[in-house]
Amino acid sequence: MHIRILAVGDRQPSWVDDAFGNYTGRYPREWKFRLDALPTVHRKKNDKSRQAMDAEGDLILAKLNAAEQVVLLDERGTQFSSQELADRLAEWQADGRDLCFIIGGPDGVSDPVRQRADKLWSLSRLTLPHGMVRTLLAEQLYRAWSLQIGHPYHRV
Repeated sequence: MHIRILAVGDRQPSWVDDAFGNYTGRYPREWKFRLDALPTVHRKKNDKSRQAMDAEGDLILAKLNAAEQVVLLDERGTQFSSQELADRLAEWQADGRDLCFIIGGPDGVSDPVRQRADKLWSLSRLTLPHGMVRTLLAEQLYRAWSLQIGHPYHRV
């Protein structure tokens, strides 16, 4: 199974890249993990239109494979405990399809992207910066995997 993150935002602070790389470097080889970063569409000051979000949505949809399981990180999604995420990850792995996590742009994602998602997952009810979401997602996937294999990383 391949696991990838499709994230809007191609320029992140160095601390994000460092922390993200720290966790993804620990992933099992069989995940064949990769990050696909898409550029954030330029927004004009005080532009309240959905044009940028729709354009980013088109970029996201163009990068998705028809057979992939898609998990959209969204504030309206389901929240999981660490053990629940480990259990859900096991289900996704058993499904056999490749898995893609989507992190949308600064305004969220377009309706077609939301409709394409197989699951909506909320990391928190808090609003988080995109770099933090990317890092937190990487860490939580590592934690879920460590729970699955009984690695001591996760302590209760």
